[in-house]
Amino acid sequence: MAMKETGPATDWAEVDRWERGASWIAYPDEAMERASHVLSTDAGVFVVDPVDAEGIDDLFAEFGDVAGVVLLLARHKRDCAAVARRHDVPVYVPDWMSGVEDDIDAPVERVHRQLPDTDYGIHKIIKNPFWQEAALYGDDDDTLVVAEAVGTADFFLAGSERLGVHPALRLKPPTKLGRLTPDRILVGHGSGVMEDAEAALTDALKGSRGRAPSLYAKTVKSLVFG
Repeated sequence: MAMKETGPATDWAEVDRWERGASWIAYPDEAMERASHVLSTDAGVFVVDPVDAEGIDDLFAEFGDVAGVVLLLARHKRDCAAVARRHDVPVYVPDWMSGVEDDIDAPVERVHRQLPDTDYGIHKIIKNPFWQEAALYGDDDDTLVVAEAVGTADFFLAGSERLGVHPALRLKPPTKLGRLTPDRILVGHGSGVMEDAEAALTDALKGSRGRAPSLYAKTVKSLVFG
């Protein structure tokens, strides 16, 4: 199993769906399980951190017309520009996120606290020279969208965790996420947490440091033994 697939994605899998959106993985067999999301709002459809795939526009159309693409992690350019150009919409980037516009070949609009005319607030989760990440939180249905700080792909998880903190953040977990009370959590790697999401988030943050050694041991073992 490749960690990350390259080239045009001709296959994709829907991994989550709820009343106001859906999530998909463009390369269902890759280990990274890069997930993307379509969010339905009163202002139209917003596509979050997309990995493009053949036929994915049919999924968007189920929820309405695309109003914009959202970048939540500075290094998650993925296919934001390609999707934005195809639908003639801007890529929305948090106004405090630096070093991204030159790498996005599409119109960019900066946003501060809220996606325009939606209930999705923008929360600064991490900002340092190496990592800039925001999260979205939909107040109408308590949907949390996180790009990278937490995930459900196997390389995020230690023990019986349903949601895990990114290995690089285990010793300094993203505690700002703990202020939120989601009913569901959509992540950038893996399927979402659609039930008991708040409990899963609390457990992930509280157990981040204590379970770090077992996660690192699992990672080393997988590298050595495959």
